[in-house]
Amino acid sequence: MKFTEHLAAHITPEWRKQYISYEEMKTMLYGAVERAPSAEVVEQSVITRYLASFDEEFFQYCDKELAKINTFYSEKLAEATRKFSNLKSELNNYISKLESHRLSGSAAAGGGGGRLGLMKAFDRQAQEVKIHTRKIHDLKLAFSEFYLSLILLQNYQNLNFTGFRKILKKHDKLLGTNLGAQWRQSHVEAAPFYTNKDIDRLIQETESLVTTMLEGGDRQKAMKRLRVPPLGDQQSPWVTFKVGLFSGAYIVLIIAVILSGVFSQTRDDWRIVFRLYRGTLLIILFMFLIGVNVYGWRTSGVNHVLIFELDPRNHLSEQHLMEMAAIFGVLWALSVLAFLYSGPLAIPTYANPLALLLLMLVFLVNPLHTMRHQARFWLLRVLGRIFAAPFFYVGFADFWLADQLNSLVPVFIDAQYFVCFYATDFQWMENSDAARCMNRPVNLALRPVLACLPAWFRFAQCLRRYRDTREAFPHLANAAKYSTTFFVVLFSTLFNVYRGQFQQNHCFLVSLISPTCRSFCLPAFVSATMQRSWSKKVE
Repeated sequence: MKFTEHLAAHITPEWRKQYISYEEMKTMLYGAVERAPSAEVVEQSVITRYLASFDEEFFQYCDKELAKINTFYSEKLAEATRKFSNLKSELNNYISKLESHRLSGSAAAGGGGGRLGLMKAFDRQAQEVKIHTRKIHDLKLAFSEFYLSLILLQNYQNLNFTGFRKILKKHDKLLGTNLGAQWRQSHVEAAPFYTNKDIDRLIQETESLVTTMLEGGDRQKAMKRLRVPPLGDQQSPWVTFKVGLFSGAYIVLIIAVILSGVFSQTRDDWRIVFRLYRGTLLIILFMFLIGVNVYGWRTSGVNHVLIFELDPRNHLSEQHLMEMAAIFGVLWALSVLAFLYSGPLAIPTYANPLALLLLMLVFLVNPLHTMRHQARFWLLRVLGRIFAAPFFYVGFADFWLADQLNSLVPVFIDAQYFVCFYATDFQWMENSDAARCMNRPVNLALRPVLACLPAWFRFAQCLRRYRDTREAFPHLANAAKYSTTFFVVLFSTLFNVYRGQFQQNHCFLVSLISPTCRSFCLPAFVSATMQRSWSKKVE
């Protein structure tokens, strides 16, 4: 991997402008080489003066970059030192307070007071245990986050030194001098950001403190809590193997589903099958595409872990997401095949889509700490904040996922059909009335509401962002953008309800200029053009 790509993949996004401008410096070098006069045309003295002039300009730029890095590093190091002192003081105060409570509790328990006094002592002790457990957890979390900030600062230090070393080496190689190496020795290797080793000392002291004070001397347990895997950490061969295995199985099964559907001549309930299976397939496809997104972010140097506020020590990679999508894709295809061959298999036909959906729901809400528990409950928390908009503060993950839900409107509508189908009178083996859950007045009223839900989530989030920031642009502008969906759904519903009246009038011009049609076309155009774009400004 070229250093430009390595740098882009490992920078901390919030500090992007504080890193060495490696790409600009490389452009300067290549530009100087291209503009250099040819030795066949001019004398050597002219070339020497040109290179000397360029070196003066280039090393002035290096000086400016070095000063920027030194200043930023010193500020962050001072901030880290203060934070470590505060955390250490908080930990020592807590331990001292805990010891004093323990001594006073022992004295109170030994002081008598009968059964009532003993029960009060036990209750007080139980309450103190709860407080102690919560405080210990908070301290461990605080030290874990602080350790991550130290690792990021150490990474900043190493990346910038490597950047200077590589660009100065490239300078000497392209221009045929050793001035770059000399400048590195006299300036970079003497710079405070490189010579100062306080960051290493803080890392060692943090590891030692967490090991001895919070993990009872168990260094392995302490490092498991503290250590941060690199963003570009390679996946295990086992994960890669499972992705390939289940993806291949899914492709084979999909071919079997298509062939079975094409050559099946006995079914007359395809519309029902389509609505019962479409929603789950879209969710599986969405999961796979999220994996593709993560791969693109990682390879492009976008640190999605920090942007989405994920746990750097425990988050899903693109291969994990693709693995889950492939597994559920296999289950989906098997369910469809079981549906198609339910007669020969002697199983209830319409139990298959219901079993598939229940399996996916159980996986999502399973409270046990297995099967990606942390990722699943992170998703549930984000979805909870989305559904409760605008009553919660809106983070990046909240409005990003809410934006994605606008592409999953069919899932909401199919969910209503699914519930209606299984809640009303149906046969487990055979159903042919696909319109049963389409034409009832209640369902006709519910479908527009469900179709508006994703747009409502973003509309409410934009209003909440405006309340928090008081910035009319972009938040109120985005709210207006998403509100166009309400008009599109409203007028399309009115059009469907009164479709018969339009069909009776054979004059296309009359229907085109009707108020309902005009009211539908403008919001539809605005919604179709604006909802395909990202928000006007990152919120």
